[in-house]
Amino acid sequence: MDERQAMLDDIEQEVVYTRRDIGKDTLDPRVMAAMAKVPRQRFVPESHRFRAFANGPVPIGHGQTISQPYMVALMTDLVAPRADSTILEVGTGSGYQAAVLAEVVAQVFSVEVVEPLAKAAGKRLAELGYRNVSVRHGDGWNGWPEHAPYDGIVVTAAAARIPPPLVEQLKPGARLVIPVGEPGSVQDLQVIEKRADDSIDTRHVLLVAFVPLVHPSA
Repeated sequence: MDERQAMLDDIEQEVVYTRRDIGKDTLDPRVMAAMAKVPRQRFVPESHRFRAFANGPVPIGHGQTISQPYMVALMTDLVAPRADSTILEVGTGSGYQAAVLAEVVAQVFSVEVVEPLAKAAGKRLAELGYRNVSVRHGDGWNGWPEHAPYDGIVVTAAAARIPPPLVEQLKPGARLVIPVGEPGSVQDLQVIEKRADDSIDTRHVLLVAFVPLVHPSA
């Protein structure tokens, strides 16, 4: 069995383990196809490529990580992507989550607070042919208002509380998928859905562990 297939099998097994928490027995087939297609090894530092398809996060420098494959697949599924969706990602990191999203939606806008990571991810995504991803260096807490409202937002770092600007930048009916909790503690992966009257519905999915969302303007 090759490493990529082993990764896909690991994701499916994680879904089985967590099905009561996530409320489903399988993930969107389009998401699984994206996980199979995106070359994860290209988003991992060369020194850690032997771990590229392992069922866990991998360091990418600057105190950041590329998320566990299952978590990338789950968060992509939870944002309920459509082929015509425009999605905001907060926390570009290596660009892997953006690439997976780009396989299943029309446009991805991604914000990264660490400038070297933003530059490297933008270059990497361009080299891999992802023309529907735009990356910028900035404070993701504030989103990317110029392209709002969004059909969904995925945050790949843990916030101590829900950033109000991100809720504001959601379309009615759209979802914000975000880990919430203090740095160094277990966090709660939440799905925030914006109602037509601008109120929100919060769903608690499962306990997770993410690097903290860096918010320089706080």
